[in-house]
This record gives sequence, structure tokens and C-alpha cells, in this order.
Amino acid sequence: MRFFLIILLTLLSTAATLDAEDWPRWRGPRGDGTWQGPKMAPQFPAGGPVEKWRIDIGGGYSGITVSDGRVYTMDRLAPPRHDAEIERIHCFDAATGKTIWTHSYAAPYGDLTYNSGPRADVTLHDGRAYTFGAVGHVHCLDARTGQVIWSKDTIKDHKATRPLWGFAASPVIHEDVVLIHAGLPGGCIVAYDRKTGEEQWRGGTDPAGYCTPIIITAGNATKTRQLICWTPEGILGMSLGGEASADTKPGEVFWRFPYRIQYGVSIHTPIFHDNILFISSYWHGPRALRLHDDPRKVEVAWQQEKPLCGLMSQPLYRDGHAYFLDKDNGLSCFELATGKKLWDDKHQLTPRGRNPQATLVWLGDEDRAIALNARGELVLARLNPDGYHETDRAKIIGDTWAHPAYAGRFVYARDDREMVCVELAK
Repeated sequence: MRFFLIILLTLLSTAATLDAEDWPRWRGPRGDGTWQGPKMAPQFPAGGPVEKWRIDIGGGYSGITVSDGRVYTMDRLAPPRHDAEIERIHCFDAATGKTIWTHSYAAPYGDLTYNSGPRADVTLHDGRAYTFGAVGHVHCLDARTGQVIWSKDTIKDHKATRPLWGFAASPVIHEDVVLIHAGLPGGCIVAYDRKTGEEQWRGGTDPAGYCTPIIITAGNATKTRQLICWTPEGILGMSLGGEASADTKPGEVFWRFPYRIQYGVSIHTPIFHDNILFISSYWHGPRALRLHDDPRKVEVAWQQEKPLCGLMSQPLYRDGHAYFLDKDNGLSCFELATGKKLWDDKHQLTPRGRNPQATLVWLGDEDRAIALNARGELVLARLNPDGYHETDRAKIIGDTWAHPAYAGRFVYARDDREMVCVELAK
């Protein structure tokens, strides 16, 4: 009897974990816009989803991350409403919205446009919070207390060159290092020891772009790990060292594909599936690159100039198809292997505009998705090769480009003035 009780408790614990998946990094627990959350109805309750709390915050595009019952984001205070220019890193109680701690530091923005605040998400790992501010400040803090463990000023300390619209890539954890897309001399990517802050290596010579790098495993036989970094001048596949890359040093460039883009707007995070890497920019069409067992080999699988021109919105992938916000046609579905376009939604998901934006996330393993569009509307829809099938929407926050977090039964969203917690399921 005791044996069966233990099994039952284990199953219940597993189910609870699946229903309460946190959001500890950019684009969720796996960094790919997938989330195993609670079972949700196709529509919100009558009157819309229930608001649990709403609090005031400063400006910023920094998204939200959640771990262990705590909510994290960054913002900015500046004259004339405030005495000085500062960036702030916040930790709030997920249940109440009450501030647990805030760390502030001077961060003059100078001539930075779109200057409401930081861009990157707080990355949570092993009890620590890693941040990258818009003008180059890197912090590692104790996630529970806010105590600074180590910090860097990449411009002052390492002569990093700030991109036109500020640093925007979120920190990425790989084993014992934290990877920062900072554009240092001789290091598009810099790797710091995640515990001490000591620099471990640099890689690539391109200037910094805006997108968060990804770590992939390429090749059918070799299964070589590569760090993919998209810059204003090209796409780089870099070694991470280790057994699969024993003949290379971390940061060594396996391959580089030239792709110089107007105004350097390398923004959306690349996607990689079935050995095909996809990226696309606002004024230039997509490039789909095929990777091979030889980590130094790369070739064009397909490319276009139009359509499928995007900006900030992150693509989703499932079962051979990708879903991507095209600036001219709205949300589009296409075959990742060929680029064949199947449909577009004629701007149903989010309004057409100068900078159309929506954050897309899969709900579980089926074709259900949830999105927060630029108007602050939370949208439920089914996405599949047959079309865009919206089932409900509700406005929960003001106009926003910031990525929300989904954790437990809740969504956490923000704009330049407020953050809100909304219940998704009972």
C-alpha cells in the first residue's frame, strides 16, 4: 500500500510541475516560445481574464521572467520626472506584486533613441539573476536578495561599441559561463564565468546586433553544438568547445554567412530545426541556411527578398511549419524546408503599422498559441497549416513591445507605466 501511495504522490507532483512551469529566461524555459502550462478553455471567462494585481513601474522594453514565485524585470527613471538617469532591476512577489528588492545604477543614455528603458530580459539560473542594460552594464545578482555578486561596464571596461538603439540581447547561460552579445573588440560574444565574472573567452569580430544568441546541436551524425549569433553584418556559427568540438577553442568561428542589413536591425531570435537555420530582417527577406555534419559547412537552403520580412516578433515552429509576423501581410505560415508560404492573416493578430509586434507562444504540444500584441491584447488562437483561427482576445495592458512571462496559471505583462498579473486558468 505504501508503495502505491508513493507512486501516486510522485505522479501528482509531476502533474503539478507541468501545470506550473516557470519562465526563467528570454522566450521561456527552453528559449523557443514553448510553454507547458495549465489546461485552458478556448475562450476567456465572461468579462475577460481575472486581474490579480497591477503595479506602477518605469519605462522599458525589458520583458518579464519568473522563477520560484518571484517576478523580474528592468526599467528606467530619467529627468524631467526624476533627478538622475538610472536603470533598475526589480524583483517582485509573484502572488501580490509587492517589491522584494530593487537594484539601481547610473546609466546615462546620451543620444539613444527609443529611450524609454532597458531592452533585455533578466536571465535566472541557479539562484542568480543576470542582466544586460541598454548602455552596456552587465550584472550578476543574488536572485533572492538582490545583492550584487559581480558587475561589468562593457563600454567602460572593455570598449564595447553600443548599437544604434542600445544593447538588447538577453544573457545566455551555457554550462559555467554567461554569454553576452556585446560587440567587444575581438569579441562579438564575450563569455564570463557565471559565478565570478572573470572573462573566459571572446568570439567573432562582428559588431553587436540586437538578437539573443541561441545554442543548437547541428548535424545528423556528429551532433555538434554551435553558438549562433546574428549580427548586422552576418550570421555566425561558433564553437562552444567540449567533446563534440575538441579540435576547436570556445569562440572559434566555424562558419560565417554574410548578410549585411539596413540599419543593422538583426533583432528576432533565429530558429533552428531539422538542420535549417532561419532569420529575416525588416528591409531584407529571409535566409534559410542548411547545416551539416561538418560544422564548418553551411549552404543556402532557400532565400527571398520578399515576402517574410519581419522585425521584432519571434517566429514559432512546429511540425515542419514556421509562423512569422511579416510587416506587410501580418502573421504568415510557411514551410521551413522550402520557404513556401501557405497563408497570412491580413493583420488580424496585431495591427499593421510602422513597427508591427506580437509575442507568440505555444500552449502545450498541440496547435494552440497565446500572443500579446502591440495594443496589449492577449490573444488565444490555433495556428496550423490550414490557417489562423482566433478564439478570443482581451486587453490586459497598454501599448507594449515587451515580452510577457507565463508561469503557473498566470501571465505577467508590462508597458512603460504598469505591470499586471492576470489569471489564465483556475
